[in-house]
Amino acid sequence: MYDNYSAVLYGTIYKIVRSEEMADEVTQDCFMKVWNKIGDYDKRKGRLFTWMINIARNMAIDKTRSKEFHQKNKSEEIEDHVSIQDVDYSDKNKPEYIGVKDMLDTLNREQKQLLELMYFKGYSQSEIAEEFNIPLGTVKTRIRSAIIKLRGLF
Repeated sequence: MYDNYSAVLYGTIYKIVRSEEMADEVTQDCFMKVWNKIGDYDKRKGRLFTWMINIARNMAIDKTRSKEFHQKNKSEEIEDHVSIQDVDYSDKNKPEYIGVKDMLDTLNREQKQLLELMYFKGYSQSEIAEEFNIPLGTVKTRIRSAIIKLRGLF
């Protein structure tokens, strides 16, 4: 079964999770689920392949909704997820070339930290408030005042 279906299941899962490590993990879990639930398969409802691909797809979607998936994506650098083919584009549009990094240095430490978490690492305002144990309103106020200050610099 593995020899016949692993490549297509892995491909389907990888398209959803976009991580080789997670795709390997979900593929293995998928085969374990197929093995344990083979009694639930009803050939009158569809082909075995269709049943297996639905299990794989649903498990991959569940993985993207997991806390582990979101934490992994927040802790990775953006360069790990984005590949730019145009060298001129990548050099001209880096934040350090247009002065964004220098402008962030004009903010106080708290504002700079909040903006980096929100805009460069993908945290939501609620997640920042929870992570640092500060009220959501305080997070919003600090980010808003930082943006107003940056707007003046631009």
